[in-house]
Amino acid sequence: MRRTLAVGLTLLTVTALATPTTAAPQKTPKQATLTNFAFLPAETFLPGSEPSGAALGTTPINGVTPPFADQPVQGFSGLVRNSDGTFDAISDNGYGTKANSADFLLRIHRIAPDFRKNTVDVLGGITLTDPNGHIPFPLTRPDRVLTGADIDVESVTRGSDGTYWMGDEFGPYLLHFDRAGRLLAPPVPLPGVRAPENPEGNPNLGGSKGFEGITLSPDGRTINALLEGTVAGDTPGTLRLNEFDIATNRFTGKTWRYRLEDPNFAIGDAIAVDANRLLVIERDSAQGADAIVKRVYLADKRDRDRDGELDKTVVADLLNLANPKRVGGQADPFKFPFVTIEDVTILDDRTIAVLNDNNFPSSSGRTPSKPDNNEFITVKLAENLHADPRVLRRR
Repeated sequence: MRRTLAVGLTLLTVTALATPTTAAPQKTPKQATLTNFAFLPAETFLPGSEPSGAALGTTPINGVTPPFADQPVQGFSGLVRNSDGTFDAISDNGYGTKANSADFLLRIHRIAPDFRKNTVDVLGGITLTDPNGHIPFPLTRPDRVLTGADIDVESVTRGSDGTYWMGDEFGPYLLHFDRAGRLLAPPVPLPGVRAPENPEGNPNLGGSKGFEGITLSPDGRTINALLEGTVAGDTPGTLRLNEFDIATNRFTGKTWRYRLEDPNFAIGDAIAVDANRLLVIERDSAQGADAIVKRVYLADKRDRDRDGELDKTVVADLLNLANPKRVGGQADPFKFPFVTIEDVTILDDRTIAVLNDNNFPSSSGRTPSKPDNNEFITVKLAENLHADPRVLRRR
């Protein structure tokens, strides 16, 4: 999900999806529980980094005045769990479009939640680059440091060799980076699918509707890459889940269909539970008091009802999390009312971590007219996932 800067550079308003007036009927899920809460303040910047946000103008947005002297730590759109309690989080293209994000440097941040203090520390990170010229089209910078005007990385997974695979929305492409953030090979396009930003032209996918969720299979051999938007000609509200073979570096042509509860909804992320099942964040485009649907589904490729689509079960309603202990000083029930919720990972067989993409400085789902923080929560599900043991121990 991307963001669009309002004309006149006043309040930045998310407009990529129409806000539904009613939610699709759903069987009431068993209530999941908030177990931890931490946050990274919205105005967090990399000290001594390059200026950013010049194309935003100088009008305050949610009380924050651009441009910025340093790079903001924001836009968490993909998450990888590490063995030491830290996480690697990627920032997406920056400020919402190719046109306004040329001075936003794409980066992997190493973050560490401290749930005793309800804080998130930024421990370091790496900037994404293409030093060997694998990207065939012109880049913004001659030093081949990648920016939000070049690609829009929205999802990430890590291979068994420690390298990173990222899903992009401008192609859409799959991109393979080494541990230092250097691109290892040319971007791999999804055959037959092109976004409006794709230089080949003839788009058949909406803007910013590329790979919003990618996840490694438990055996480490394949990647499942889920589009955010419907390909032209497909049934409205259905999204293609595409299989990619790592050994051959190509898409296999095998696909499944994930159906949104409403064609105006979107997915935010996906993570494998086992060879057949995955968790998927699905949400509407509203925020704050207007938010209606922010859910985590357990989706199953086996299609037991034989309707041609993944079977879906709600495992967490993020607008109705039990919080009897008032974790983090938050209310009971706890609500995660953000327009873009784009990170989910599995911590144990009954616990998941969920983060928002705060779209700095545009989103204000927690407090009206104030930029959202990056919030990091853990959620205990009502039932075990019965996940593949390799998923639970993967680091």
